[in-house]
Amino acid sequence: MTEEIEKKIRKTIEQHKLKDTELVHFGSIAKLPTQFGDFEIIGLLSLRDMKEHIAVMKGEAIGKKNIPVRIHSECLTGDAFTSLRCDCREQLEAALSYLAKQEFGMLVYLRQEGRGIGLFNKMKAYTLQELGYDTNEANELLGFKADERSYLVAVDILKALKIESVQLITNNPKKVAELCDSGIEVTERIPVAITPNIYNVKYLSTKSESGHLMGSEALYCQDDEEKN
Repeated sequence: MTEEIEKKIRKTIEQHKLKDTELVHFGSIAKLPTQFGDFEIIGLLSLRDMKEHIAVMKGEAIGKKNIPVRIHSECLTGDAFTSLRCDCREQLEAALSYLAKQEFGMLVYLRQEGRGIGLFNKMKAYTLQELGYDTNEANELLGFKADERSYLVAVDILKALKIESVQLITNNPKKVAELCDSGIEVTERIPVAITPNIYNVKYLSTKSESGHLMGSEALYCQDDEEKN
């Protein structure tokens, strides 16, 4: 890539008033028309994990407060190949559909496949699940935690985008807790209701038993303050 081309790409980033931080390097921004609506897609590099991640933006969401945000961990089998073993694709599509209807919003797409254990190990976990183990047991038998994911990279990205408060689209209390603990205020939880199928009913049941909120229960940063 020539220096002239690089300057043109950097100019589009600067037009959105985006600047690199100590932990996030912005690589590109471009329009992203989808079946759900029109977005912009931001390519970035996290210097925390040295991986390339994506932010999908509805409207000029940079610097906005209290906007709907989805933090979605990569799931190649679900997101790309429409696997019915999980609810990842349904959650991704539900979030994009919701965000498309809002004035502003953001989806942060993290490259942490298989709850953070990687694609090959995820395939091994699939084999163990077919032998009767649930998702958590399979990961633990492979020598991992039930869930190896961290959302600190998402926190870095949101801060680089100057987003300090969010309505978090999630069923996962861990996401809410990590954002709250890291200085991103969660003012509201927007639940994602997914209808189970015969292939993922055990998977969703395991999620529920692990603490995921499958209903409309409220959960936000102030919850911890009220308990103390």
